[in-house]
Amino acid sequence: MAIIGAGMAGASLAAALGEKARVLLIEGEDRPGYHATGRSAAFWMESYGGPGVQPLTRASGPFLQARGFLAPRGALTLARQGQEADARAFMAKFAALGVRMGLQDRQALERHVPDLLPEWVLGVYEPDCSDIDVAGLHQHYLAAARKSGAELRCSARLLAAAWQGDGWRLTLADGQEVACRVLVNAAGAWADGVAEMAGARPLGIAPLRRTVAQLRVRPQASARLPLVLDLDGSFYFKPEAGRIWLSPHDETPSPPCDTAPEEIDVATAIARMEQVVPWAIEQVEHRWAGLRSFAPDRLPVYGFDPACPGFFWFAGQGGFGIQTAPAAAELGARLLLGEAGGEIDPAPYAPGRFG
Repeated sequence: MAIIGAGMAGASLAAALGEKARVLLIEGEDRPGYHATGRSAAFWMESYGGPGVQPLTRASGPFLQARGFLAPRGALTLARQGQEADARAFMAKFAALGVRMGLQDRQALERHVPDLLPEWVLGVYEPDCSDIDVAGLHQHYLAAARKSGAELRCSARLLAAAWQGDGWRLTLADGQEVACRVLVNAAGAWADGVAEMAGARPLGIAPLRRTVAQLRVRPQASARLPLVLDLDGSFYFKPEAGRIWLSPHDETPSPPCDTAPEEIDVATAIARMEQVVPWAIEQVEHRWAGLRSFAPDRLPVYGFDPACPGFFWFAGQGGFGIQTAPAAAELGARLLLGEAGGEIDPAPYAPGRFG
């Protein structure tokens, strides 16, 4: 089978298939992981992505922990005065799913974020939130895929895909043609374009730009800070090697591309952080943006297309594709190989749900 895209999605799926399938990983860039995988804010948080994503995140945790890809961080979701009921409802929703959470009063908030401005009166703390070694995890999957016999072909953008009755004929930008029985769409922001090329109906998977800036602040960021978010989803920040990684939590529609940050989004992020802490920003050292791709219901899409033979969706993983990679890959491999069982019910993620 051929997997289009060698970022975290394609690499993890190739590794999960192991020696049970002959796999060709096709990457349009000159190196895998150039786009969304290489631009992640790098955290594992059970509540991130919502209740429909949480089972995939939880099931991925033991794999990531056992192999050393997680480091303790903790996450603190802040609420302003007047949002107390919303904060309690947020905690109740995820606590019902077994997520470890606790309400934090103002005194507890100050222990987590000593300089917190007065308007923030309540918070929800998730102690199990962790940083992810994204590069290490991606390299682990690429190495595992190669060890099981998968071939990686870079600078080989898909130009055409034709179903020939018993398999696919693919034309690549490197001048090669490839025959395969199954075509796996793990193309991230380009997923709907790959579907159209193959004659499948696009599902409305939309790329949205997310901006992150690295700041040098005074006083210097403490390594003990948690990941800090707000209940409205208007920012998040966390410490990174003495600096702050800050995002305005933007979701700006974008065509599939090598996206770049906009100055207005960096400025918006800084303005929002200034409403949380009084730190002096000494320098914006670095800024970047990545595309997060969502299906219309914001759940990932895993499974064979009901109307296009031999076409398998492994896309729409939003901003949670890295924290869910182990469980998603295991689920995808089961579906591709026709294997029963497994921890995750595939029904909520099936492409046929869009009618």
